[in-house]
Amino acid sequence: MSVSRKRTMSLKKKLVLSVVAGTMAVGGAVATMATGNAAVAEVVCKGSTVTLSGEAGAPAASSGTFPVGTKLKVTNLDNGKATTVTVNGPSGSCALLNNAAFEQVREPGKNLVRRARIERVSGPDAPAGAASGAPGGAGVQVPPASGEVVCPGSTVTLSGEAGAPAASSGTFPVGTKLKVTNLDNGKATTVTVNGPSGSCALLNNAAFEQVREPGKNLIRRARIERVG
Repeated sequence: MSVSRKRTMSLKKKLVLSVVAGTMAVGGAVATMATGNAAVAEVVCKGSTVTLSGEAGAPAASSGTFPVGTKLKVTNLDNGKATTVTVNGPSGSCALLNNAAFEQVREPGKNLVRRARIERVSGPDAPAGAASGAPGGAGVQVPPASGEVVCPGSTVTLSGEAGAPAASSGTFPVGTKLKVTNLDNGKATTVTVNGPSGSCALLNNAAFEQVREPGKNLIRRARIERVG
């Protein structure tokens, strides 16, 4: 084989290797390196669980971590399904999916994605800010707080899990007692944290039934108190 032909083949191999090198494994997932103006998704809120808000409309998410307009990609690591949604309002979670978005990633019969990967695809990374937890709605009498008010502005939703009234939390350890009050109807429940989640307080079905409004799977105006 001539010297010139060997040099040509060597150059071709280098070219192939340089293209393959554009893809690399990051944290067990495959990520594509940025080339030119292409953006790389950033994994955020590691360890967060993802649940649904019960709200209708086109696929979207609410977030207590990222502002309106941020695009997030949520992947259910247990079935490989993913959805990319835009944040359209505040919540108490890193990513709280509405019904349409959750349907794109859910496992049958489950209202909670325990093993989720959340990536910020685009948008600002400033804190989303919290809505104020004001007194109750019209005609609703809400007694003053008896414990330490925590996670102001958080929304509260349900995990879809069975069992006696309880909560999971990404803010407080197992054994912490939290009182959750729905400021729109004055109903309250006191529960013990029994595991981790991506929210300040994520109620199981039994606990959520004690404070919910009919047909709603989300408490937008909640007061959360640490009582023990």
